[in-house]
Amino acid sequence: MKIIINNPQSKYLEIIPLEDINNMHEDFKKFSSIKEPLEAKIFAINESINSHQLSKFKNNIENLNIRSLCIYSNNRDTILAGKSLKIDSFFAREQVLKNKLLLLNSKNKDDVLHEGTVRSGDRISSNGNLCIIGDVNPGAIITAKENIYVWGKLLGIAFAGKGGNNNATIASLYLNPLQLRIADIVAIGPKDKPKNYYPEIAVIDKQTINIKPFIIETRN
Repeated sequence: MKIIINNPQSKYLEIIPLEDINNMHEDFKKFSSIKEPLEAKIFAINESINSHQLSKFKNNIENLNIRSLCIYSNNRDTILAGKSLKIDSFFAREQVLKNKLLLLNSKNKDDVLHEGTVRSGDRISSNGNLCIIGDVNPGAIITAKENIYVWGKLLGIAFAGKGGNNNATIASLYLNPLQLRIADIVAIGPKDKPKNYYPEIAVIDKQTINIKPFIIETRN
């Protein structure tokens, strides 16, 4: 299990690997002197955490200025335990959680992570990679100098490789955009909706944007 502590205003961020949820007091002692409001996110990937353990966790952070606490997990028992204690709890697939953690742990401060729907008229840009956990609706525009990852439906306009990066890519769980652009290459989205629901990725191949299945390699 990993705990992410951050301050939305100062961008203070620390990721704490917590091996023993029953012995966590020392892990949080150093945050007791921080007066700024903090957010805490629990990532429990392939882990079952019961309500008794989560209650202990809440008791350990009572003296901290935690204004927001939420749980991300691919284990339904953990999600149910969180909801029973009125903790905001979000179920997601293993790879989505790992990608989100990877972005949070990135040393590249230019990367941007956005959680929630990007609605018509919204504009989100990044000087590095851009990861959207949610849908991008028609009429929304998202841009990045590097890669774009949409862990939801991409129905709006996406522009990756802004600045001329031909190796940039655009990936989505459901790829049906109005328009795609990578570097200087532009492609109009397909008229027909995708017949299959699986991740796809758009890349430049021979000066053309091609879409193919997005295969995530795993190690045994």
